[in-house]
Amino acid sequence: MTEDYKPILAITMGDAAGSGPEIVVKALAVPEIYEISRPIVIGDAATMQEALRITKVPGEIRAINKISEAKFKLGVIDVIDLKNIQLDRLTRGQVNPMAGKAAYEYIKLAVDLALAGECDAIVTSAINKEALNKAGYHYDGHTQILAELCGAKEVAMMLVTGKLRVSHVSTHLSLLRAIERVRPERILTVLKLTNEALKQMGIENPRLAVSGLNPHAGEGGLFGDEEQKYIIPTIEEARRQGMNVTGPLPPDSVFLRASQGQFDAAIAMYHDQGHIAVKMLGITEGVNVTLGLPIIRTSVDHGTVFGKAGKGTADPASLIQAIKLAGVMCRHRRRRTGK
Repeated sequence: MTEDYKPILAITMGDAAGSGPEIVVKALAVPEIYEISRPIVIGDAATMQEALRITKVPGEIRAINKISEAKFKLGVIDVIDLKNIQLDRLTRGQVNPMAGKAAYEYIKLAVDLALAGECDAIVTSAINKEALNKAGYHYDGHTQILAELCGAKEVAMMLVTGKLRVSHVSTHLSLLRAIERVRPERILTVLKLTNEALKQMGIENPRLAVSGLNPHAGEGGLFGDEEQKYIIPTIEEARRQGMNVTGPLPPDSVFLRASQGQFDAAIAMYHDQGHIAVKMLGITEGVNVTLGLPIIRTSVDHGTVFGKAGKGTADPASLIQAIKLAGVMCRHRRRRTGK
C-alpha cells in the first residue's frame, strides 16, 4: 500500500566546513525518519564520523559504494563515501574550495541516482556559494545547479513553513532585474509549477493567491501599472486553464492570509517579498522545494551555519521537515502515477 511505502531518499551532506554533517547525523537519529523513509547520505564518511563525535549522537557510520548495499537501519547511517574531504585541510566555519567542490559532487551524484530511478527523491543540506565558486563552480545556488543537471528549462523555488507555501517568480536577481522578470510567461509558468507541486503534496484543487508587485497591488495603477499590464491578464489566463487563482492581492497581507489557511500557496514576485514572509514565521523549520525538475528535491531553508560548525549545537529541524516533505511528495506521486 502507498501508506506503507518508504521512499529511498538521497541526502547530500552539504558543505563539510559548515554544520551540514552535524545536522544530518542529528536528523537521522530521529526514529520517525526511518519509519517513513529509507535515508542514505551522499557525502564523505570520515567527515560524517567526525560529526557523530562532535554531536555525541549514538550510532555508527557505514561507508558503502552503492545504494544496494544500504541497510536503512536506525542507528546505522549509510554513507555513499566519495572520499573527497581531507580533514587535516578543513577548518570548520571557514570557506574552503575543497569543501565547495565536494558539495557539488554530492549533488551531482544524488541527481544522477534520482534520474536513474535508484532513489525516489533527493534532500539537500546547505552549500556555501563562495566555496562553490572558488572551486570553479559558478552558480548562484542549488536551484541553478539542479536545473542544469536535470536539463530543466523552467524551475521555481517554493518555500514551505507550516501552512505557508510561497513560490517565487524570481529569486537571486537584483531588484531592478526582478521587476523586469514580472512578465506573463514567467508568472504563468510559476503558477503551473506551483499548482502541480501542490497536487503532488496531496492537495487536489489548489487555491493559489498571487501577490502584487507594487504597494497595495498597484492601487488601480496609482503606484505602478505592472499589475494591470502583466499580472491581472496572467491570472485571467490561468483561470481559463482551470486553475483556482485569486489576486493580485496586496503584498503586505497576502502571505499572512495564506499562512492562516485561506490559500494553499502564494506567489511572490521576487526573492525578499516571499523569503521575508516565510522566515519571519519559521526559518528553523522551513523547507525549500525546487519546482519544475523531473525529480523531487527538498532542502533545508538555511545556510551552512558556519557559526555553529564544530560545536554540535546546530538545529536539525529544517532538515527533518525537508525529509518528511520529500516522503509525503513521493507517496502522493506513487498514488497518482504508480511510480
